[in-house]
Amino acid sequence: MSESKDYFFKTRYGLRLYARDYAGPDDNVPVVLCLHGLTRNSRDFQNLAPALADHYRVLVPEQRGRGRSDYDGDVSRYALLQYVEDMRGLLSDLGIECVAIVGTSMGGLMTFALNALYPELVTRAVINDIGPEIAEVGLNRIKSYVGMVGPFADWDEATTYLRSASVDIFPEWQDSQWADFARRCYVERGGQVVIDYDPRIAEPLTAESNDTEAETLWSLFAAMSAVPSLLIRGELTDLLTESCVVKMREVHPDMAVLPVPRVGHAPMLNESGVTGAILKFLTS
Repeated sequence: MSESKDYFFKTRYGLRLYARDYAGPDDNVPVVLCLHGLTRNSRDFQNLAPALADHYRVLVPEQRGRGRSDYDGDVSRYALLQYVEDMRGLLSDLGIECVAIVGTSMGGLMTFALNALYPELVTRAVINDIGPEIAEVGLNRIKSYVGMVGPFADWDEATTYLRSASVDIFPEWQDSQWADFARRCYVERGGQVVIDYDPRIAEPLTAESNDTEAETLWSLFAAMSAVPSLLIRGELTDLLTESCVVKMREVHPDMAVLPVPRVGHAPMLNESGVTGAILKFLTS
């Protein structure tokens, strides 16, 4: 299984951002860029990335304000288009001209924007449980907890909280899966277990208009019709409705859809058959 190396790069505002870089089998393989969700980090792809790295070079960045990347003193820059600019900077820094993308939740929205703003950059796209219309019930759930979780006294307390908050999303998980999930979401710091992101990433969310945002996202998604795409949807998701998927396929008739049973928002991409389906799609 491939090991990653740490890569740090500077943004034009001087922030130092982090990415895991899996080299792949040789220097000439295509590149896959894995983009995490709103409150998450590179650990979201700690199972998928090594599997992909048997065939590709895999980059797994952490957006500003998450994980090992710097926090931003200007919260207005915790915004989709800023994250997109950061990713364009990462690829330019590495001399990479095109990528396949695996984008979870916010990472999927970033994929829409990267493709629309930088034609020819995105060769293929795996979109994990997100679309141009974000269901209000799911969005409100996310707004209710972002930046307001913890701290916890220890990993047991963190895991217990996470299970209670997310059991409807992953109703069939076992104890070991909850413990692993906690260590993906949180970090130990100062003798406590805390969220691994700047709690202020929530502030821009309160200022967004859902109607305006949806119109913009549909415009961005329209450009995806030329990009081979695989949409992954959790059966229990509260963020991506079936009606939105129908509309997405009207815009992008060739888009494949992979349902993941008994999982909500968002699939971890290590569910049975999912990693294999992603590999098959990327290599087809």
